[in-house]
Amino acid sequence: MEFNLAEEVRRQLEEALRKRGRVNIVIAGRSGVGKSTLINAVFQGNLAETGQGRPVTQNAREYTKDGIPVALLDTRGLEMERYRETVEQLEREVQSRSQDPDARNHLHIAWVCVSEDSRRVEPGESAMAAMLARHMPVVAIITKARTDGGFRDEVQRLLPMARNVVRVRALREQDDEGHVLEPRGLVELIDLTMQLVPEGQRDALAAAQKVSVAQKKTRARLIVAGAATTAALTGASPIPFSDALVLVPIQIGMLASISATFGLSPSQLFLTTLISAASGGFMATVSGQSIVSGLLKFVPGAGTLAGALISGTTAASITTIFGEAYVSVLTRLFERDRERAPSEQEIAEAFREELTRPRSTH
Repeated sequence: MEFNLAEEVRRQLEEALRKRGRVNIVIAGRSGVGKSTLINAVFQGNLAETGQGRPVTQNAREYTKDGIPVALLDTRGLEMERYRETVEQLEREVQSRSQDPDARNHLHIAWVCVSEDSRRVEPGESAMAAMLARHMPVVAIITKARTDGGFRDEVQRLLPMARNVVRVRALREQDDEGHVLEPRGLVELIDLTMQLVPEGQRDALAAAQKVSVAQKKTRARLIVAGAATTAALTGASPIPFSDALVLVPIQIGMLASISATFGLSPSQLFLTTLISAASGGFMATVSGQSIVSGLLKFVPGAGTLAGALISGTTAASITTIFGEAYVSVLTRLFERDRERAPSEQEIAEAFREELTRPRSTH
């Protein structure tokens, strides 16, 4: 059985990015409500400033950016004299997309923004929320939150179709007396959105947002659990180590999918580097029981262990250790600096160090 490591890495990487897909969010609100500030505070890449805008209606543009798995459909024209036209045009766009057989092209959730400064919900905001709620979950967002004074309850009463109302402050503020108001509500907004978007879009949302490392970790651990289950089934009948080739794609696919869910766009060289990193660390701690050893025999110098057997239990446990180590490294690096994704070199070095830590395989 001929095996090409480079080709397998390429294939698994493409599959991981395909499965991650994209989440599509409608963000509606009047001019000056703070939509761009909110977008840049929540998502990677200063999307509102550097993304590419494509007109979809007269008063709406869709913003995307390479490598960030989110599309934001930004509506304008909710001022008094224009909102009916805006709502009607957008509903036609929503209906058109809902007929696409590929659910990745649907609009998955709507954020309707109301400024706390205004202390009122305008007719255009109500009409937009009511229309969108007929087609997707709607979250009402009170922007520029400083002093509630009962306004959240009022928004909830006037927009009963909203699944919830979240007060957010996207930026750190300081008033004339020197009192500092820290950002608020952003993690709560992402947690709620994660509950409301379809399951198929949750990895994309976790990857695109930058405010909740916990959501990235949660989605990545589901990937580890799925890979461990697959490995267990593969090794249910103990297989000779020389035949462990069937387990190799599981390991590569898990690494690629975890990377994608953390918002990385890993290269083939990077994934191969992670595999090589294991040869200097993980092999030393789990020796002949390791599934990763099977993968490493395709890395020059890693060596083989002829005659060993891999059981389903061992396959699952080693896959879990390997995957959790990678999730732990990425979690630590992303929590250290949420504004900048770690470099491939930083990740590879941290992963190698993590795998050298003593651990039990039982």
